This record gives sequence, structure tokens and C-alpha cells, in this order.
Amino acid sequence: MPKKMKTTIAVIVYDERHGGAYDRGSADYYYGRGRDPHYYVGDSLMSDRVDLDEMDEEEVDAYDAGYANAESFGDRKNWR
Repeated sequence: MPKKMKTTIAVIVYDERHGGAYDRGSADYYYGRGRDPHYYVGDSLMSDRVDLDEMDEEEVDAYDAGYANAESFGDRKNWR
């Protein structure tokens, strides 16, 4: 009898707090903005902004995941 193979899938959980990298990625897609990795230390526009050159790999990955997830749903702001 053939040996059964097992597969393990890693689950990545992103912090979705307002102003965080994941949140900013999803907001950039929703509002029709291009990819511009960044996040805010606290609430969006109410605290210091951290730009790409100051982000670590995990923060950029979170931004990209937020952008890609929003894009997969295709939900965009209707400006009309």
C-alpha cells in the first residue's frame, strides 16, 4: 500500500488595525491608488507615517497582502 503524504499549510495572520500596513494596502486599492507601501504608527493621517525605506520585509508583505486581498474582491470606491 502506498505511503500517504501529508501537507502542512502555513497560515499567516496579519494585524488589520487602522493605519497598519495591511490596512493601508487595502485602502490604497479601494481608493484607486497605486501600490505605495507605507503605514502609520497610530491611526491613519493622525500619526507618523512610515514609508517603504523604513519598513521591514514583514511590514511590506502585510501591505502587499492587504492590497492583493482587496484587489481579489475588486471592490473600489465609486467616485460618481
